[in-house]
Amino acid sequence: MGLYITQGNYTETAIKGMVQNPEDRAPAVAALMEAVGARMLQYYVTHGEYDFLVITEGDDSNSDLLAGLMVAGSTGGVCNLKTTRAFTTQEAKAAMEKAGDVVAGFQAAGSGS
Repeated sequence: MGLYITQGNYTETAIKGMVQNPEDRAPAVAALMEAVGARMLQYYVTHGEYDFLVITEGDDSNSDLLAGLMVAGSTGGVCNLKTTRAFTTQEAKAAMEKAGDVVAGFQAAGSGS
């Protein structure tokens, strides 16, 4: 299972609707992620470049999360979705070890070989 961080913005229409009828979007997003086979770990409202940040756990094939993002984006309530795969420090250490095993046999671009 992979960890994913999705950031995005609410559309103007969504913001107007939430101002008129305030709502907690976390339950709806959690249900959507469950429906596509992923699991929402946390939902934050943020300020700055993005309006929200969602941390999700899902299949490393990314297809579960991709399906959820397609549903969310198709509704017209969110836009500018950006998703980043996050790795635990243990996963990063394993990648470092693997890279250490391979690096000696790799030739850099422009190195003349």
